[in-house]
Amino acid sequence: MDAIDRKILALLQEDGRLTITELATRIGLSISPCHRRLRELERSGTIRGYRAIVDATAVGLTFQALVFVTMRQEDRDTLLGFEAAVARIPNVVQAQRLFGDPDYLLRIVTADLAAYQQLEDDTLAVLPGIQRLNSTLVMKQVVDDRPLPT
Repeated sequence: MDAIDRKILALLQEDGRLTITELATRIGLSISPCHRRLRELERSGTIRGYRAIVDATAVGLTFQALVFVTMRQEDRDTLLGFEAAVARIPNVVQAQRLFGDPDYLLRIVTADLAAYQQLEDDTLAVLPGIQRLNSTLVMKQVVDDRPLPT
C-alpha cells in the first residue's frame, strides 16, 4: 500500500459515493489506473464494502447502552454459541471479545430505556454461557463513525 492507495482510502471514507472520475481527479491519476487500484483494494478486502451511515435518532433509536459480558464458562463451543447468538440480535451494533474481565463488550441501540430493559431481560440474559451483564448507559456520542487514519 502506497500513498496513492492511502489517498483513495481517505477520500472514500469521507465520501463513499465518489464516482471513479471524481476519485481519479482528486488523486491526480487517470481513470484506468485509479480504477485498477480501487478494484485491488476491494479484491484484497482492504475496502470491505460501502454503506449509508444512518442517524440513529432519525430512525427512533435514541437509547444506547454499552454492555460488559462476563462468561460463566469459556470453552470453545460456548464462546462460538454466544458469538453466533449475539450476531443475530439486530440491536447489537458492535460486539467485541476482550482480553481479561469482562469477556465481551456490546454496543446496543434501542428506542428507549424500556425497550432496552426488555431486550436485556428477554434476549441478552438468556444468551449461552453468561455469568454476568453489566450495563453502562451512553450519555452522549463524542466521536462516532470516524474514518480510520490513513
